[in-house]
Amino acid sequence: MTKLLKIDKRNISSPYALAGIRTGSIFLALIIGAIFLMFSGHSPIQTYLTMVDGAFGSTYGINETVVKAIPLLIATLAVSVAFRMKLWNIGAEGQIYAGGIVASGIALNFGHLPSLVLIPMMLIGGFLGGALWAMIPAIARAFWGTNETITTLMLNYVGILSVDYLVFGPWKDPDGFNFPITKEFSQAAFLRTFGNTRVHMGLVIALLMAFILYMVLNKTVWGYELRVAGENSTAAKYAGMNVARNIILSLLVSGGIAGIAGMTEVSGIIHRLQSHFSPGYGYSAIIIAWLARLNPIAAVFVSFLFGGLIVGGYAVQTSGLPASIALMLQGLILFCVLGGEFFTQYRVSLDKRFFSKKEAKINEPSYCD
Repeated sequence: MTKLLKIDKRNISSPYALAGIRTGSIFLALIIGAIFLMFSGHSPIQTYLTMVDGAFGSTYGINETVVKAIPLLIATLAVSVAFRMKLWNIGAEGQIYAGGIVASGIALNFGHLPSLVLIPMMLIGGFLGGALWAMIPAIARAFWGTNETITTLMLNYVGILSVDYLVFGPWKDPDGFNFPITKEFSQAAFLRTFGNTRVHMGLVIALLMAFILYMVLNKTVWGYELRVAGENSTAAKYAGMNVARNIILSLLVSGGIAGIAGMTEVSGIIHRLQSHFSPGYGYSAIIIAWLARLNPIAAVFVSFLFGGLIVGGYAVQTSGLPASIALMLQGLILFCVLGGEFFTQYRVSLDKRFFSKKEAKINEPSYCD
C-alpha cells in the first residue's frame, strides 16, 4: 500500500545543525505557548517579559533562580548517567524523595553531631537512599529484561507517598500546628548559605559533581563501556564487557545522585522533611538532559535557564496567571525537542508514487456493460 508520506533514515551529525534544531524547537514551544496565552486573554510578550524580569531582572530573582537550578542540575546529572546507556530512568523524582527520607532520618537522629560529621553522613545517606530506590528496577532490568521505564516511573509514587506517611505519621512534628512536616533539623544539619541569600553549598556540590561526571563519562573506561553498551549491547558482550553489571551500576549511580538532590533540598532550603518538597525536579531533569545532550557541562547552563523558568512562573502570578504556566512551557519544550530529535534522525517527504497511483486511477478507462 502506497502512503502519502515517505520516512527515510538519516543522521545529522553537524553540531551547528543540531544546535539550530534544538534552538528552533525551543522557539516553537514559546510560539505555541504565546498562542495559548493570547487565547487566554493575556499578552504573550508582556507575560514573557514578566517572567524574564522576575527570574533575571534583580539580584533576588537571580539568587532564587540559582536556588531552583541546584536540584535541577543534580537530578539532570542523575538521569544523564542512565541515559548514556540508553536506560530510561524516569524515576529520579522518587529517588529524590528516597534520598530526602534517609538524609532527614540521619539529621533527626544524629543532630547532636558536629556539622563536619553530620553533613557528610547526610550526603552519603542521601546517595544510598536514592541508589537503593533504583536497585529494584536495576536488578529487574539486568536479569529479567523488565522495562525500567515502567518500574522507575511507578516507584515515584511509592517514594512520594512514603514521605506523606512519615510526615503525617511517625515523624510528624507535634508542635507543627498539624502541618505535614517533621521537626526542624539542628543547625549542624543545615547546608551553609552564601551571605544573606538562600543560595547554599549545594551549588558547590552540584558544580563539582558536574565536573567529575564529565570526566568519568568522557575520560574513563567505564564511561566508554556505558556508551558502547548503550549503542549495541551485543557488540559490548562480544568485546567482553559485563552488560548486566553496567546496567545495575549505572542505575545505582543514577539513583544515588538523584538522592543527593533530595538531601540538598531538605538540608539547604526547608531544613526539615515535608510533603511534596520536590515540585517535579526529577521530571524537569529529563527535559534538561535532552536539551543538554547528556553533557554535564551544558547541563549547568540549561538548568540555570530552567530554574529561571520556574521562578518566572511565580512572577506571572501577579498578572492573574497561575505559576503552572512554567510547567506548561516545560511540557511544550519537551514535546518540541522530541519532535526535533525525530527530524535529526529521519527525513519526511511526500511520496511521489502516491500521486502517480492516484493519477493512474483517474485516467483508467471505465467500461459499461
